[in-house]
Amino acid sequence: MVPIVERDDELFLILTRRASHLKHHPGQISFPGGKVDPEDIDAFSTAVREMEEEIGVTTSRDDMLGSLPALPTITGYHVTPILSFVDSSYIASINEQEVDCLFELPLGLILDKSSWNSQQIRFNGKSYNIDAIHFEGHLIWGVTAQILRAFIAQLGFK
Repeated sequence: MVPIVERDDELFLILTRRASHLKHHPGQISFPGGKVDPEDIDAFSTAVREMEEEIGVTTSRDDMLGSLPALPTITGYHVTPILSFVDSSYIASINEQEVDCLFELPLGLILDKSSWNSQQIRFNGKSYNIDAIHFEGHLIWGVTAQILRAFIAQLGFK
């Protein structure tokens, strides 16, 4: 889920820092989300369920803006980002088994080209150039940065 909240005529994206004890991607910045469960009727259902499980925040189909194209990850997964507005008066309830914290990233920051930098990582013996952005001590990279790039491209920005 790419949860979007409006505050004082500015848009923010809700992001989480994954719990440090997790087996996969501990401490990394991500959007709420996860794998499809058998009871999920579609990607939106999965996204809403996962967001509620992780941070206690929900949204409705009426607030859904749509989805971005599925994005492949270097670990072999495909992620389908769902975009939805969240009420600005949301009260988060962090599931500490999955999430250390959440924060709101200003949309204006990711639209500013000077906020982005390129980094090189090695994974399974291969080198990858990846986009990254820093915000309040958080390093946003990997599939989360890919989602942000896809989102701003969908908005018509490069």
